[in-house]
Amino acid sequence: MKLASAPQDRSAGRILAVASGKGGVGKTTCSIGMAHAFSGLGERVLLVDGDLGMANIDVQLGLQPTSDITSVLNGRVNLKDAVTPALGGAGENGGFDVISGRSGSGALANLSGPGLTKLASGVAALSLSYDRAVLDLAAGADRATIRLALTADDVVVVINDEPTSLTDAYAFVKTLRLHDDGAAPLVVVNNAPDSKTAREAFAAFRKTCEAFLSFTPTLAGIIRRDANVPAAIRQQTCVAKRAPACDAAKDMRGIAGSLARGKEAA
Repeated sequence: MKLASAPQDRSAGRILAVASGKGGVGKTTCSIGMAHAFSGLGERVLLVDGDLGMANIDVQLGLQPTSDITSVLNGRVNLKDAVTPALGGAGENGGFDVISGRSGSGALANLSGPGLTKLASGVAALSLSYDRAVLDLAAGADRATIRLALTADDVVVVINDEPTSLTDAYAFVKTLRLHDDGAAPLVVVNNAPDSKTAREAFAAFRKTCEAFLSFTPTLAGIIRRDANVPAAIRQQTCVAKRAPACDAAKDMRGIAGSLARGKEAA
């Protein structure tokens, strides 16, 4: 799925992009949770806030970064110097490094041309210093989001059982495959009230993709609805840090474990 400008040696630094068709489905929470889970599996992890319109990873984790993506694009710092450690940083079990966006700012939402290429290439290059990079994309399918998604080795689309989530996720997959007809994003059903509802939502999404895109998506996993998730957001921490034995944390670890095994089998 990577563009030609991205480094091709992926023996290290596999990039996982986390996308969604619409906002409010828990994409950023999933990105944070999977970064924590991959770290718990012994990987050195970089989490990049690729939401160029409304970045908020730093807010969700209670970070106060001295530099962010805006500083990089303005030429004030290099991308590697914009790293902020979270939960102890990439050297700690459960910790990871973060490159923040600019919280609550839409200044980068229309980033294009050389700036977008610089960011995508920089993320691909920096990821080689880690075992894995998790790239939290903006909701939707605008040009910048698709360009960053194409930098990734794997893409996960987060949906829930709302009809608008399914239709907007379909639009993202359609746009992505227009740029790369071999793109095969995985699907995570988040905030699921029960397994039956989650599987019905995925089945509806799969049916639409098969009918109109001749593409059969794969279900990467289901994350159960869990009161610990909003509580962790209010406390500005990762849900697995707040309640490691809760349902959502277990589900995120399961998804990360499956993805990691897939990497090893490749």
